[in-house]
Amino acid sequence: MFERLKAMLVKEFIQVLRDPRMRFVVFVIPLVQTVIFGYAVNTDVRHVAIAVYDLDNSSRSREVADRFIKSGYFDLHERVVAEARARELIDRGEVKAVLRMNRGFGERLAAGRGAPLQLILDGTDSNTAGIALDYAARIVASYSASLRMDAAARAAGRPVALPGVELSSRAWYNENLESRNFFVPAVITNIVFIITMLLSSMAVVREKEIGTIEQVIVTPIGKGEFILGKTIPFVLIGFLDVALISVVAVYWFEVPLRGSIPLLFGATALFLMSSLGIGLLISTVSRTQQQAMMSAFFVIFPAMLLSGFAFPIESMPQAVQWITYLNPMRFFLVIIRAIFQKGVGLAILWPQLLALFVIGVTILSAAVLRFKKTLA
Repeated sequence: MFERLKAMLVKEFIQVLRDPRMRFVVFVIPLVQTVIFGYAVNTDVRHVAIAVYDLDNSSRSREVADRFIKSGYFDLHERVVAEARARELIDRGEVKAVLRMNRGFGERLAAGRGAPLQLILDGTDSNTAGIALDYAARIVASYSASLRMDAAARAAGRPVALPGVELSSRAWYNENLESRNFFVPAVITNIVFIITMLLSSMAVVREKEIGTIEQVIVTPIGKGEFILGKTIPFVLIGFLDVALISVVAVYWFEVPLRGSIPLLFGATALFLMSSLGIGLLISTVSRTQQQAMMSAFFVIFPAMLLSGFAFPIESMPQAVQWITYLNPMRFFLVIIRAIFQKGVGLAILWPQLLALFVIGVTILSAAVLRFKKTLA
């Protein structure tokens, strides 16, 4: 049995690695995608381009504008003098926001009355607009507090400290709240799922397409040996990709790896049961490699969207949330982010590991049963 399995493994490795394009897909593309994701997928909003439309042009209005510009969150693109120009800048996408102060802004503040301040946002990018609005609210709240303190001090004729509640915040695990630490570990899930699923989805159908499946049937090799011979090379490739991407994440992007490396690879093994099982299942029902690849992409994109990679599962409709429990990427994402950022172990992650095991065994069993019908 060992000799037959060894021969099968040698055949699969030669078949996968002899093609230069396949070597590029297996070893180079994961690194390229990691670098691209690390730099491109970033929800941190800094240096928001802003235009100032100051109709008042008083010392107070200029002071407010300066607070926005010196905050580090907003960059002054232009001081406009006409509403049409402000609209044009937003339409062209040159600015994300316009800060507008009407005439009488300074006079109203001097008289102790409220002065309206308008921030016109480009809402096409709702994420950036929402974060910019939060930044603006903080700046305005800080400025309002300083005005009240100044007014109280002048009324008392001496400095006055107004009582208030002071918020002190602290973020655990991702101290600087960098989105890169959130997204880069998740890239491991996406790349390993895509690579291993695509390779395994073409494993059996390739034998059908080139006409060697009949030769496999008449050989002494068993069906279990055939499945192992088809999957073990992809398991090793999956482990290698995890190691390569983790090295890039830790040493290039400086993403902390606080958890257990053996636990990381153990969870990867459970996850590969699902990704390879889905690929084999697709391969047994497909007639051509092109059909298998198209079917694989039909599974990949919904799985990524429903995994929690970019969109919180809690924000999805309840019915869709239930569907995500069938998605192995959902559980592996929780595991890999927890291992990288929190450093937690088996005592915390066992529910996700158990879910991966159940899903993997179920899918692999279905693939093996379908494979038997194919050979029959």
